[in-house]
Amino acid sequence: MLTRLSELPSRKINGPKIAVLTAYDYPTGRMLDDAGIDLILVGDSVGMVVHGLPDTTGVTMEMMLIHTASVCRGVKRAPVIADLPFQSYRTPEEAVFNSKRLMACGASAVKLEGGVAMLPQIRAIIDAGIPFVGHIGMLPQSVKEEGGYKKKGKTSEQIDHLIADARAVDEAGAVAMVLESIVPDVATQITSLVKASTIGIGAGAATDGQVLVTPDLLGSFPWFRPPFAKARADVAGETERAVREYIADVRN
Repeated sequence: MLTRLSELPSRKINGPKIAVLTAYDYPTGRMLDDAGIDLILVGDSVGMVVHGLPDTTGVTMEMMLIHTASVCRGVKRAPVIADLPFQSYRTPEEAVFNSKRLMACGASAVKLEGGVAMLPQIRAIIDAGIPFVGHIGMLPQSVKEEGGYKKKGKTSEQIDHLIADARAVDEAGAVAMVLESIVPDVATQITSLVKASTIGIGAGAATDGQVLVTPDLLGSFPWFRPPFAKARADVAGETERAVREYIADVRN
């Protein structure tokens, strides 16, 4: 299990693959850490699975600061990555300012969405001495512009764009990058081209690691689960059972 981001290059070469899950609160962060997870992501997916928003574009810096601080209070070992939310990194200066706020909450690294188009912001963050994780492929914060969640890497033009983004993020000095909803063969190619560890989600099994939204893994958000996410528990079902049992006890 990881204890420092500096261990990532060795893991990319020697294995084992990197297991990453999301957390948004103290008990989840603590349980994931105790269970031996490699990395914890305080993702802007919090907007959907905690706050009930339709997508991630409604997540604010204030939300991310509260959730990052809560998770970090429960984590003693695993590095914690915090998402920069929508419109929190419009300029390099804003990106650095908000990255520092997340780091002050206890984060080990920050993540933002985009490749070549975000290079000024990425370089500014890294130049400020803040460990950075990239995110390319399908970008949830751009869902309204793109008209939905679409698989990337289906055309030669998309493949060229993805490779350019991956190289840009890698050469800037990212310690890792999330590859989201990318055709598996393309994700495999990117993984072989970059020094940074690739963390896949809906991008096949050949990346250096995988990330899942923890409620998808636990079955605690039953209203929607992406097709690539296998629920390994039924927290929603058990919660309903326990509540019904409690109600029955109170009424009897």
